[in-house]
Amino acid sequence: MNETITLKVPDMNCGHCVRAIETAVRALDARAEVRCDLDAKTVQVATGLAGAAVLEAIREAGYTPSA
Repeated sequence: MNETITLKVPDMNCGHCVRAIETAVRALDARAEVRCDLDAKTVQVATGLAGAAVLEAIREAGYTPSA
């Protein structure tokens, strides 16, 4: 069952950032639904992954997510 995780990513500010975050999460779960909102600087991820795994993937992509 997929869980929706909502994270704040204050250093996400362009289309490149969105693509990098989407790619990082989908590298762990190809079927994850990733929605990025640049204006609100939030990312919503519907996935079967643990929240910690999503946070780490985004960190490894070079961003600073928080719950």
